[in-house]
Amino acid sequence: MKVLIVGNGGREHAIAWKLAQSANPAQLLMLPGNAGTTALATNVNSLNSQPESIADFAAEQDVQLVVVGPEAPLVAGLADCLRGKGIPVIGPSALAAELEGSKIYAKGFFKRYGIPTAAFFTAESVEQAEEALSHFDGPVVIKADGLAAGKGVIIAQTKAEAHAAIASLMKQEVLGAAGRKLVLEEFLIGEEVSFIALTDGERICAFPPCQDHKAIYDGDQGPNTGGMGAYCDQRILTKQQQDVILNEIILPTLQGLRDEGRPFQGFLFAGLMMTSTGPKALEFNVRLGDPETQAILHGMRGDFLDLLQSCAAGYLDPRIVSWGPDPSVCVVLAAANYPGAPRTGDAIVGLDEATATGATVFHAGTRLDAGTVRTAGGRVLGVTAGGSTLEAAIANAYHAADLIQFDGKQQRRDIGAKGLKRW
Repeated sequence: MKVLIVGNGGREHAIAWKLAQSANPAQLLMLPGNAGTTALATNVNSLNSQPESIADFAAEQDVQLVVVGPEAPLVAGLADCLRGKGIPVIGPSALAAELEGSKIYAKGFFKRYGIPTAAFFTAESVEQAEEALSHFDGPVVIKADGLAAGKGVIIAQTKAEAHAAIASLMKQEVLGAAGRKLVLEEFLIGEEVSFIALTDGERICAFPPCQDHKAIYDGDQGPNTGGMGAYCDQRILTKQQQDVILNEIILPTLQGLRDEGRPFQGFLFAGLMMTSTGPKALEFNVRLGDPETQAILHGMRGDFLDLLQSCAAGYLDPRIVSWGPDPSVCVVLAAANYPGAPRTGDAIVGLDEATATGATVFHAGTRLDAGTVRTAGGRVLGVTAGGSTLEAAIANAYHAADLIQFDGKQQRRDIGAKGLKRW
């Protein structure tokens, strides 16, 4: 059996790592993959990223399952192209993927189906954005409508910061077309939680909750990134809270998408704020999170390949996998200048030493250069470890991470600290 994994980040390396553990392992192809995936799969670097080209390649290679990692190919219609050729795929149609592809569509969807969310206004011009801003007192959250690789959210503490954010996104177009339309919404107080479920459109397999760390610096300071680390721990949410999320957010979303002729299959990722009045949806992603995937799959028991095959075939069986009580922690090591234009080409040392501790090092922005692993992107590595307690998992992950060095290395030192304060 051949499985094609689309993407080149830590999420995709983690997917390949878990699929390779199947009782009936498949031949893995990575498009395009990274330096770390070469040990598990065949990297395919010679193909363009157009959905039609990827679907043609999958058909030519007799691929029997495609797992799409990032959101952009899904929004562009990759899953539709694959299904049109009869190739099983994990990922929603372009219509369903609009839930992530457009913040304006998503917020309207929440409103139509009564899904709890922050109060909001939408804007398609600077004038509309400025008028919407007049309705807010205190902090306001400004979101680019389109895909922005996790960097399209600005929390403006003052009106001056909000005006500057609007100008940056809509006038200067720092995010290109993604920021030409905006959502302005109230700032919610609470803790953010990542809640991910795999679904065949009817049945669901809920994954354990995670908490991501978006800001570049400790204490959630500095600009947002794609994610500087995450921890996965069953105790982040109570059973009652998880039931509320499933019944008031996940299931109504799936039903609403069916009602609108956009049935959803794949990974549905709810970014939530746990407020004093219950969970509220901040946004939806239509794929696995990064770096949440590294922490989630690190603790998964059972056959991930069997689970994905059951989903793609339309009879998802969540009993195939389970999770133990031990938490997992992923610490991201980022390149110099990230989240701005990252410096690349720096040699990485200490990978074997880190792995020898028992941690798993997932590659993201890396490349091989004559046998030397070098930086090749903003988020370079995701050092992931478990432990019998959250404190032990944090210590294990940081012990391994500190053994890895490259010039300009950036990392947060407080991944998982919120969990330690909670318990």
